[in-house]
Amino acid sequence: MSDFPTKARVVIIGGGVIGASTLYHLGKKGWTDCVLLEKNELTAGSTWHAAGNVPTFSTSWAIMNMQRYSTELYSRLGEEVDYPMNYHQTGSIRLGHSKERLQEFERACAMGRYQGIEMEMWTPEQAKEKYPFLETHDLEGVLWDPSDGDIDPAQVTQALAKGARDMGQKIVRFCPATGVTQKEDDTWIVHTDKGDIECDYVVNAAGYYAQRVGEWFLPYGGRTVPMMVMSHQYLLTEQIPEVEAWSKEHGGKLPLIRDVDISYYLRQEKNGYNLGPYEPNCKGHWMTEDDQMPEDFSFQLWQDDLDRIEDIVTDAMERVPLMQTSGVSSVINGPIPYAPDGLPLVGPMPGVKNAFEACVFTFGIAQGGGAGKVMAEWIVDGSTEWDMWAIDPRRYTDYTDQDYCDQKGLEVYGNEYAMHFPHHEWPAARDKKLSPVHAKVKELGGVMGAYNGWERANWFAQDGDDTSLEATHTWGRSGPWEQRIKEECEAVRDTVGVLDLPGFSRFNLEGEGAAEFLRGMVTGGLPKVGRMNLVYFSDDRGRILTEMSCIRHGEDHFTMITAGGAQWHDFEILRNALPAGVSLTDHTTEFGTMIVTGPKSRDLIASISDADLTLGWLTHQKATVAGKPAFLARVSFAGELGWEVHCANADQAAIYDAVLAGGAKPFGMYALNSLRLEKGYRAWKGDLSTDYSLLEGGLERFVKLDKPQDFPGKAAIQSEKQQGVKKSFVTLTVEAGGADAPYMSCIWSGDEIVGETTSGGWGYRVGSSIALGMVRAELAVPGTELEVEIYGEKCRAVVQKDEPLWDPANERLRA
Repeated sequence: MSDFPTKARVVIIGGGVIGASTLYHLGKKGWTDCVLLEKNELTAGSTWHAAGNVPTFSTSWAIMNMQRYSTELYSRLGEEVDYPMNYHQTGSIRLGHSKERLQEFERACAMGRYQGIEMEMWTPEQAKEKYPFLETHDLEGVLWDPSDGDIDPAQVTQALAKGARDMGQKIVRFCPATGVTQKEDDTWIVHTDKGDIECDYVVNAAGYYAQRVGEWFLPYGGRTVPMMVMSHQYLLTEQIPEVEAWSKEHGGKLPLIRDVDISYYLRQEKNGYNLGPYEPNCKGHWMTEDDQMPEDFSFQLWQDDLDRIEDIVTDAMERVPLMQTSGVSSVINGPIPYAPDGLPLVGPMPGVKNAFEACVFTFGIAQGGGAGKVMAEWIVDGSTEWDMWAIDPRRYTDYTDQDYCDQKGLEVYGNEYAMHFPHHEWPAARDKKLSPVHAKVKELGGVMGAYNGWERANWFAQDGDDTSLEATHTWGRSGPWEQRIKEECEAVRDTVGVLDLPGFSRFNLEGEGAAEFLRGMVTGGLPKVGRMNLVYFSDDRGRILTEMSCIRHGEDHFTMITAGGAQWHDFEILRNALPAGVSLTDHTTEFGTMIVTGPKSRDLIASISDADLTLGWLTHQKATVAGKPAFLARVSFAGELGWEVHCANADQAAIYDAVLAGGAKPFGMYALNSLRLEKGYRAWKGDLSTDYSLLEGGLERFVKLDKPQDFPGKAAIQSEKQQGVKKSFVTLTVEAGGADAPYMSCIWSGDEIVGETTSGGWGYRVGSSIALGMVRAELAVPGTELEVEIYGEKCRAVVQKDEPLWDPANERLRA
């Protein structure tokens, strides 16, 4: 093949909508020497049989951003690339059967308004006016989304491909990639049946084959892609005269209906209906020895299995009785890939340099436009416009074995439209990573939650407390946990508490030049030997990449501790820039951590330890605790006198038992969240994200612009400091009702949205609902009155001083 490309800047493996969108957006950013490889014809995987719905609704800020961008792109794409496309923005009516569902709608509605999507809450009567064939007698209300609709999946993929080709990009069809080889300079050779292609970057956009493609990267630091494949059915009805008549009269299609409590969508397809259920008794494929994934499943489907969806079909027919007048013309039953949380993998491939993932899309058509934009930004710029941690492949670590992926995929599919309540923990595939004292924590009443695969107690139940999943089905603060959280916070305030905290990400950094390396990476200064402090990492735009605790043992010897969920993300920040002679090792799984904190913590630790407890705040030392070697750090995320006690796994049980015997009350993650909010301590990927700069985040005290090292983002921070910030971090006290502000609640000034919350909760020491957030800089003045919208209710809020609400002078912390 004389025109076969042997060199490219980027090679994309997979020719569905995601691969085509990535190629198109790379071209839009000026990288027009890229290649897309497809083993068959474009769209041959999940794209060809996709229903093509394009919603904007999400309760994830990142996903809503991505889906909104898709609708904006698809609206102009046909004209932009001169390709005919059928895109119908019919709007959708999302049905709500309960007060809790309407609260979810209200939250999404506010987020949508903030992003410029004119969502509205409607009465059932308004829905009936818009959709006369709809039965509404049992509905509490509906959400109207005018941007929702559907598009032809093949057409949008071909339009993106045409746009890419017109910019000079290459698409090679009927050309399976067969493997990859990484060269010494970290560039790649992609092997195909037609020859090799040398490239700088590779993208795995292989859809439901992404796990197979991912195996090629194992020798270069990769891991098995966390995913499984679900069987998804939708059925098409025969033509219905009443639908045809309505369409002719109104000059368009009926709005799409989503009955999320019953779990299906229903939309007009030509002059009939397309019904797509997400049934609880769902089925995965290619999960067993006798059901292996074939080498090529292009343009193929499975036999239909209507028994699985019979109840949902019956309900839909009662909801829109017109459906009963028509028969089923065809059933589509095809493979859809699922990650364990139902969200795609988009971003750097964990552990592998110059490789990326854009795969495992459950709603690939809706998210395809935005995914291509995000992927091109990752590759070309090294960062994305919006913080995309929700879909970053590094959000999973080593606990995602195939059993986990299979169980979670089935759970997510069967609960596709479920509400994600703040105190609800999904039960499938639990206990993947356990603390050495897990059994003891459970014995004490620990009600567990999963954090990067690790089981931690959220709260401690007492006899008679309702710990059922049903009890958690509320957006409210109240529940069987509320009194227990209050008691746990009061114990930390008045006496001493202990929190078992497995899974703290823990890295050892040492070797000649380690200190100078860190100075060139972090925005501020390093601690002296024997001390510790917080250090911040910025991206090139001056935005908050991450926060780590930096413990200095020697001139060039450090322990870096970071959030449990940040393990792979933060390790790569350090590893990818590591100079020769400096070593970096991950010891996360080898040690346990306990927070022992409260005004009586010194007395307790003194009774079981030989530590020097006169050492001040932000110091550390080796000591013997309960007869076992341990490492004590004089810090407390709870904001009281306290220590982190670090020890080897084998020694943790003895130390934990001694701490309990000394009178410490066990407390959980919910209490810790309350305690840290009262201190204004930021949480990673909530308050600390790349949506905000360090200066906007109120972290200027951790920035040293006068140091000689040219750390990432230094120039951007200097420029922003000169020009002034547009947003500022604030602590708000909120006159909340029964619920506290969740992430990304709108903050209002009069009738204008002026900011968003980044986290919220009840402060049991200060007796108030608290929200941390970002507002327009001129409003970040103590005493300014604003409103926070919490599930549709606007609640008065007051900007507080730039200091902790609890113990503002840190006297208790330093005691």
